[in-house]
Amino acid sequence: MVTRLAASVYGMATAPTVTPDKASQVTRKPYPNYKVIVLNDDFNTFEHVAECLMKYIPGMSGDRAWDLTNQVHYEGQAIVWIGPQEAAELYHQQLRRAGLTMAPLESA
Repeated sequence: MVTRLAASVYGMATAPTVTPDKASQVTRKPYPNYKVIVLNDDFNTFEHVAECLMKYIPGMSGDRAWDLTNQVHYEGQAIVWIGPQEAAELYHQQLRRAGLTMAPLESA
């Protein structure tokens, strides 16, 4: 009786197991977007901030630049652009070199 029980237990253990092939599964994840954030400071003028936004952020209208400049002044910061990392790094660097106070890039 013990022999038969052992055989049935071992028989169960030797049954083939089918698992999905991990190498053939491809998981696509989009690249993260990054936020370009301008911070308020005591030395940049409204005009300079708005001009920089229009100069360096593609598609930035004058009205939008002034809205963001006011947000920077009254709320302490504004997200001025969100998008792929490489472009975010470029805009961040250009704005910083123009003298604006920038927050570190953040993933969105």
